[in-house]
Amino acid sequence: MTDLYEQIKGDRGRIESFVGKFPGYKGYKEKEMRREADKLLRETLARRLEEQWRRLPDIQKQLLSSAQIQWLDDIEGITMKLQTLIDRLKTATYGYAGFFDAVRVKEDELDQLYNFDLALDEQVDAITAAVDALSTAVMNQEGIGEAVRQLNQAVTAANETFHRRQDVIKGTESI
Repeated sequence: MTDLYEQIKGDRGRIESFVGKFPGYKGYKEKEMRREADKLLRETLARRLEEQWRRLPDIQKQLLSSAQIQWLDDIEGITMKLQTLIDRLKTATYGYAGFFDAVRVKEDELDQLYNFDLALDEQVDAITAAVDALSTAVMNQEGIGEAVRQLNQAVTAANETFHRRQDVIKGTESI
């Protein structure tokens, strides 16, 4: 995945570059660009996960039509976990701390937050691969249980990783 922060930084216009020379503005703008990059990254990850989430009902229908109903509840649980992760990605804080907030978010912490979210990209890849494997297993009608287990592990791991994101914001966790 391309580095969104560098792309946003490179897209600044001439006027913004000029204004950036004034004291105090540059630091403010750098923080805003970091926040925007993190927000765009999370939106991209959420979209990619939604693609996988939309595939799961079709897989459930295939299971139902092939009389493999014992896996339907498991896949429904995975679907709910995946939806929870998507919702959390979409609504997560992006490193904003107001003037009177108890937790101040500095530039290096914003970088850590962005890097943390960037690391989630690999977990989205793992979820995509697990959904692919499940789809193949259902089509071939073999190895379905193992494919369901692997998908569940991938979604659970991504949720647990994202849960630790709050610790990055608080400064108690680093990548």
